[in-house]
Amino acid sequence: MASSHLYNLPADAVWFITGSSSGIGLGLAQQIASHPTHRLVATARNSSTLSGLLAQSERVHIIDLDVTSDNAIDAAVDSALSKFGRIDVMVNNAGYGLMGDTESALQPEGQAKARKQVETNFWGTARLSIHAVRVFRDENPKSGQQGGVVLNVTSLGGFAGYPGTAFYHAAKFGVEGFTESMSKEVRPEWNIHFCLIEPGGTSTNFTRAGNMDWFAPHPAYAAADSPSRVLEGYINDPAMQKTWTPAERVAGAMYQVVALAKSRPLPIRLPLTEGAWQVVKNEVAAVDKELDKVKALSLSVEIDGSNKAGQFLVDNYY
Repeated sequence: MASSHLYNLPADAVWFITGSSSGIGLGLAQQIASHPTHRLVATARNSSTLSGLLAQSERVHIIDLDVTSDNAIDAAVDSALSKFGRIDVMVNNAGYGLMGDTESALQPEGQAKARKQVETNFWGTARLSIHAVRVFRDENPKSGQQGGVVLNVTSLGGFAGYPGTAFYHAAKFGVEGFTESMSKEVRPEWNIHFCLIEPGGTSTNFTRAGNMDWFAPHPAYAAADSPSRVLEGYINDPAMQKTWTPAERVAGAMYQVVALAKSRPLPIRLPLTEGAWQVVKNEVAAVDKELDKVKALSLSVEIDGSNKAGQFLVDNYY
């Protein structure tokens, strides 16, 4: 459920963005850096890739950040607060791409890659989201601001699952559940808001050669018509990649959804691209249809209708 409260983005807002070196993160970082009054904390594993943002150096703070390191996260947040005194928008965008046959994860090398994906895509986001809530509630009021916004980038892969990306979905579904839960924990007077960003096909370096990691192929799925091979073919097809939405347009919509929150509450989910919106609609319709099919069996386990667990959750959290 989205927050029913509005959020007024400060004129001198401080944006903290992970994964700022390319794609959506870079597009958003460039937009914030070019804004005449906003301030930017841009992070990347190798901050030398962010040198192009230094033209607005007084309002831009660049930090090395490996989101799999607790110490690095703590230090980055402390550095941002030392520089600007607060954080208004936390954008968790950093990610690690891994595809391939799920059975390959049973091999030692495959298991290490799978764990790295969950550590980066889930735990990095979770740690920074927790830091953000603390900063929004306890630190921002010291400079006259109350609250803030967490934007967690999951992709449509946080809402629907596809072949050959099981651990990616495990991490991104985890981020969606984590974000929903945390959004229902915070008190309204803290003025803290969450939004899940779900881009569809977007032109970034995430899937380019050298940036996407792969499990070693499993012989049981070697056939060209195996579902995973079909999806890999689509992702690696340059002609298909040319049809994807420019990352800058996705970044622009992310900025807009925060800027417009002064007049309409942030949604808990924001699918970006027509394809992502349609996938979410189709997935919701499919779940609704399946619920109708299993309704009789689902309700048959009740004895006398005295189980009030579901009603409690509906009454309190929806």
